[in-house]
Amino acid sequence: MPSLDDEENPELRDFSRRFWWTLPLTLIVLVLAMFGHYWPALSVTARTWIELALAVPVVLWAGWPFFERCVASIRNRSPNMFTLIGIGVAAAFGYSVVATIAPDLFPASFREHGRVGVYFEAAAVIVSLTLLGQLLELRARSKTGAAIKALLGLAPKTARRINDDGSEEDIPLEHVHVGNRLRVRPGEKVPVDGDVVEGRSSIDESMLTGEPIPVEKATGDSVIGATLNTTGALVIRAGKVGSDTVLSQIVQLVAQAQRSRAPMQRMADKVAYWFVLAVLAAATATFFVWGLFGPEPAWTFAVLNAVSVLIIACPCALGLATPMSIMVATGRAAQHGVLFRDAEAIERLRTIDTLIVDKTGTLTEGRPAFREAIALNGFVEAQVLQLAASLDQGSEHPLAAAIVAGARERGLQLDKAEEFDSVTGLGVRGRVNGHELALGNSALMRELDIELQAQHDIAETLRKQGATAMFLAIDGRLAGIVAVADPIKESAAATIDALQAAGLRIVMATGDGETTARAVAAELGLDEVHGEVRPQGKAELVQKLKAEGRRVAMAGDGINDAPALAAADVGIAMGTGTDVAMSSAQVTLVRGDLRGILRARELSAATVGNMKQNLGFAFSYNALGVPIAAGVLYPVFGLLLSPMIAALAMSLSSVSVVANALRLAKTSLSVAPSTSRSPERAPGAAQD
Repeated sequence: MPSLDDEENPELRDFSRRFWWTLPLTLIVLVLAMFGHYWPALSVTARTWIELALAVPVVLWAGWPFFERCVASIRNRSPNMFTLIGIGVAAAFGYSVVATIAPDLFPASFREHGRVGVYFEAAAVIVSLTLLGQLLELRARSKTGAAIKALLGLAPKTARRINDDGSEEDIPLEHVHVGNRLRVRPGEKVPVDGDVVEGRSSIDESMLTGEPIPVEKATGDSVIGATLNTTGALVIRAGKVGSDTVLSQIVQLVAQAQRSRAPMQRMADKVAYWFVLAVLAAATATFFVWGLFGPEPAWTFAVLNAVSVLIIACPCALGLATPMSIMVATGRAAQHGVLFRDAEAIERLRTIDTLIVDKTGTLTEGRPAFREAIALNGFVEAQVLQLAASLDQGSEHPLAAAIVAGARERGLQLDKAEEFDSVTGLGVRGRVNGHELALGNSALMRELDIELQAQHDIAETLRKQGATAMFLAIDGRLAGIVAVADPIKESAAATIDALQAAGLRIVMATGDGETTARAVAAELGLDEVHGEVRPQGKAELVQKLKAEGRRVAMAGDGINDAPALAAADVGIAMGTGTDVAMSSAQVTLVRGDLRGILRARELSAATVGNMKQNLGFAFSYNALGVPIAAGVLYPVFGLLLSPMIAALAMSLSSVSVVANALRLAKTSLSVAPSTSRSPERAPGAAQD
């Protein structure tokens, strides 16, 4: 389990040091090999020895971990990409060392300009490219712990304990025990799970439920650690501490989901086993056939041709096939506001058939906004909104801010409120322009003896549409109803239509009530809806759908979505959401717009197709080059593929792979769908 004190991955630190210290050496060797003959002041022999001196630390120090993995793969009889890399680098480097130290061992026909061709640049470049690929992979892997660290950082570091003698002191969170009385002041986080024993307040539980509207708490109500106390002061009794808290359980869920996710099985690995065996068999057969049956000097020809086979089969192009496509695709995606955390997400996204979406911040804007004012008993709508907003100017509640903003957007002049009083859990009261006003829920109206029976159906209809309905009383008479809601994003409806047309089943899972959830689902035409779902429930829903054989993506923006984002085949976070959600997800939509999923799926399909093409290029070169390097054309045409030509063919295969991957940068992606439905959405928000 990661902790806040974890240092950088030691393997990542080690590989970074090896890569950056030897990269300049690799570049110098490459320049000498490619352009050294243009410098007459530098003799061929001197250039060769300089290349050897510079290549030694690159191959033997920077590349040492790959040789260890190569030996381990052979010892465990599980050949893989590192087997190819180790053997290819060893062949190119070993051959070049012998050619430098003892060139007379080779026949005169293999000498050019007084020396035998060397391939230090091939060995060094392969090591540096492989190190770069490992660095990218390790950095992506290290980010999986970022979600857990962000979750751990949510909990306050201290708690204010009330001692038996009435004194108070701040103590470290780990010193809190079950039964302790703790004071939570306005603006502070609740330290642990427990029950309210004194006071009233509103608690922002969006980190747990995703619902942006604070929940009223009074004596006897339960509170959850790491949630934010907004307005009032509370005294709570600790009920669960340490690993038993809800936050700790969420951390455990995220960690478990991340550990259970199978590592990506790249397409190249599926054939690596047989490819390695085939290359080794070809090189071995080449060596013995030439040594036993070839012309003199037979064993010299045997060594050179076997080395040619190993060099031309060196997996430079094969190793580039997938990473190059991924690199270009991630850059292309970033231009359209889609960030992929790793290659696994790109490969998997195209196979998704079920998309689970959160409501708040994903389908909706994530913040309450004024919807409408309904005038009653002879009052007019503008008057109802103007008086309600004037009264609410003194309130810090998000619903009040939405009403005030709505009135100002409509150009209404707000008046000063006097004798303002906020009644926690009920609403607000005060005097505006000599009128006694009260704005709040039905409980506040009953307290003022105001009859609501006739207006009950109106309020209930608003709630079924996902709005919060508040009653306004003026001088003891019911004047109207003010509705506030979390509006649906403008692009949500058209995007849902497009995703469903692409064959995805859209499921909404939200911490909001069933009525609100079903109102939003009905407006958007979703296939399935689950309301009042806790973080554990979302993760369980993901696991349930996966057990049914469905390939599941989860889109959300809150801390409460983190376990489900980590458990899904592909987690998609809204960039407008929390850092925890983005750390848990494999894909982040920077603009918080679901339309990015359409582009991401198209790019996923294009990228996988591009990777297949790259693998085809790589294997085609090997299929043609290995037999020629082995000498199959020699009996008929007298042609041999020298190691130098083999290295050139290896380079050409890499160039073709890179060029093909770059085509992804020009991939045509769909224009985002425009909203085809009425802009007057049924918003979703908490109920009265």
